Amino acid sequence: MITNFFKQAKPIHFVLISTFLLMVFIASKIYVLNEPVTVKLVAKQAFYFAIVLASLFILDFFASRNSLTKKNSYKLLMFGLFMAMLPETLLNSRTLMANFFILLALRRIISLRTQKDVKKKLFDAAFWISIATLLYFWAALFFILVFAALILYSIINIKNWIVPLTGVLAVVIIWVSVMLLMTNDFTDYFDELFVYNFDFTGLNSARIMISATILISYGTWGSFYFIKHLKDKSKSLRPSFTLIIISSILSLLIILISPYKDGSEFIFLFAPLSIIMTNYLEVTKEKWFQEVLVWVLILIPAVFLIL
Repeated sequence: MITNFFKQAKPIHFVLISTFLLMVFIASKIYVLNEPVTVKLVAKQAFYFAIVLASLFILDFFASRNSLTKKNSYKLLMFGLFMAMLPETLLNSRTLMANFFILLALRRIISLRTQKDVKKKLFDAAFWISIATLLYFWAALFFILVFAALILYSIINIKNWIVPLTGVLAVVIIWVSVMLLMTNDFTDYFDELFVYNFDFTGLNSARIMISATILISYGTWGSFYFIKHLKDKSKSLRPSFTLIIISSILSLLIILISPYKDGSEFIFLFAPLSIIMTNYLEVTKEKWFQEVLVWVLILIPAVFLIL
């Protein structure tokens, strides 16, 4: 049974899921790339796939390091299967990289629970979110997560509340400097600021609609149990789990207001949803139901690939 196989964390799991994602990555790229195969093209796509693997590694690292999940590979499995459900997340390089930087920021934010190197972690988190914002403007919503962490972890020193601003300022200075060296035209970027769209016709395909419905359904079901069992967590860990819930809400908000809806915006939801679903798989006693949940995620992409 698949859930039993991934019940304990083993290096082979990372290898298998990485190989699975490589196949999904290649299959999705074949349908959209019209360029001739060159060394430059291969190197470019290899870089993007490296971002995917790095995202997988960061998720596994901070979730395990901060006791957000038990020592298993369910979160890796969920993350990989979610990407297979919506391969559009692999096709948009900007959202792919923006999500990578958000994961780096989330790692630093969650680690604030130790109350060590607080200023450094706050600077890093704001720095990474700022870079993600340059790639995808609405990633800026994750700044809310920084200040939510300050409240939940009871970090009341006013100096610490100012530190994230220095992280933002550092990125702004670097970005403006680069732009001035390359071009004086800032209009293209500023034209994209605060652009939102509630038109969901871009998601109007059977595959995307079914996949999105399953993901939202899983998230709703898993979140119910996630919140229900929050009181069972140790007092020191509850703020971290609350931040995962807030992160998933912010991700849903991005999906709602995203100006260009093509399915790639769902990528911001994958990490928090992977952690939420992992916690559900850890507490549910119905083994057959665990298997059904996982097999649905496996079979749906396979069916669409065949059809």
